[in-house]
Amino acid sequence: VEPVTAEPPDWNRREVLHQRWDELAYFHWPYDPEVVQRLLPDGLRVDVFDDHAWVGLIPFEMRRVRLGPTPPIPYLGAFIEVNVRTYVVDPHGRRAVWFFSLDVPRSLIVAVARTVFALPYFRARAEHTVDGAHHRYVIDRRWPHRRRPTSTIAFRVGAPIPASEISDLAHFLTARWALATTRRTQLLYGAVHHGQWPLHRIDDHRIDDQLVVAAGLPAPIGEPHAMYSPGVAVDLAWLQRIERIER
Repeated sequence: VEPVTAEPPDWNRREVLHQRWDELAYFHWPYDPEVVQRLLPDGLRVDVFDDHAWVGLIPFEMRRVRLGPTPPIPYLGAFIEVNVRTYVVDPHGRRAVWFFSLDVPRSLIVAVARTVFALPYFRARAEHTVDGAHHRYVIDRRWPHRRRPTSTIAFRVGAPIPASEISDLAHFLTARWALATTRRTQLLYGAVHHGQWPLHRIDDHRIDDQLVVAAGLPAPIGEPHAMYSPGVAVDLAWLQRIERIER
């Protein structure tokens, strides 16, 4: 398995998307790896730290979305997103993010992302309010889930975390340079490039969430591992087929 590296690896790929991920919060809970593995496709295995799988609830602002060399897309170039995710290893030992769901308030984004990028986007009402260091994200899923799960995530941003104090677990959860997904039965790999995340502590939080359970997971137990980042600029490459390895 490739190592976890806080610094981004060399980038020599053709970008298809440029964007910023801003005002981002990480909330992660440990899970039994077998529970998470049951929800993954054949060919991917859950990545573990301290013998646990980790499931994240991640709210943020997507901004300045651009296709290739084009300018930011009006209206569609900025929106709120909340995703539920875990971490996986592909057959070649490459680490990646696996998304259970991504909720956004743009129907066209949902259609394009599901069709072109084979990602499980959902349409939702979304709002993000900021009062000084206090943030509040609210998501109300509208399509295609009949039960319409909701999520309210409130938190207070604390002091920056010095680089020397960023834990191995924090690097494991944030230093991810790819995503994995499927189109029908074909595994796909999408390389992602960005700078090292600037991280802050979260001093206080209140979470009332139904999205994790809607993904088919048990409700998380206990307090989450919580961090905040003001954001980074991100480049995404075209998806590539992941060739399975016969053993």
